[in-house]
Amino acid sequence: MSKQELITKIEELKQWEALMEEAQNEVEALRDLIKAEMLQQETEEMVVGAYIVRWTSVLSNRFDTTAFKKMMPDVYKAYTKQVSSRRFTIA
Repeated sequence: MSKQELITKIEELKQWEALMEEAQNEVEALRDLIKAEMLQQETEEMVVGAYIVRWTSVLSNRFDTTAFKKMMPDVYKAYTKQVSSRRFTIA
């Protein structure tokens, strides 16, 4: 691939990424509108035509690695492992 072809591909990628970001922002705005309506109706579930919309609270338990690392640094170190990955960026 020539340098000019590569530049064209990078520019095309940037355009698609901008379009994706714009679409994601629109998706979030629509979700927020639906959530606002559910808040106004004080409901966690709505039946709207053929759709059932749920916005429910969920409880989960997460392991606090920061606190564990402070309390037991030797054990933390014994059970951590270094991994390698590749990061793709265009600046």
